[in-house]
Amino acid sequence: MQIEEPINVLGEKLEICGTDPETGFYRDGCCNTGPDDHGSHTVCVVMTDEFLAFSKARGNDLSTPVPAFGFPGLKAGDGWCLCAARWHEAFEAGTAPRVRLRATHQGALEHCALSNLKTHGIDLS
Repeated sequence: MQIEEPINVLGEKLEICGTDPETGFYRDGCCNTGPDDHGSHTVCVVMTDEFLAFSKARGNDLSTPVPAFGFPGLKAGDGWCLCAARWHEAFEAGTAPRVRLRATHQGALEHCALSNLKTHGIDLS
């Protein structure tokens, strides 16, 4: 059985989002998704202090380390595969972090408009 190559929101090969810390639902550095990824961790973002505070206020503390799960906690500047619905929520609240479109899986388009992602894109030429 041949596995299809993951595609980004621009219709190209999906690029790596982040390896320090290792990100992605599968912790492979990419925003790959699959049937077990109910949160659709497909949007590659560059973390900001503003977004980390927003997420913590919504009950998802991404900045505090959780050693039991090997999670170091995130800081501004870290690349991370974010749940598409959370990115959309932050977009509507005016706190969405910047997006690496080439590393954002096309599955994100089920939750986020490409035009909105592009307004926050950091890797458009």
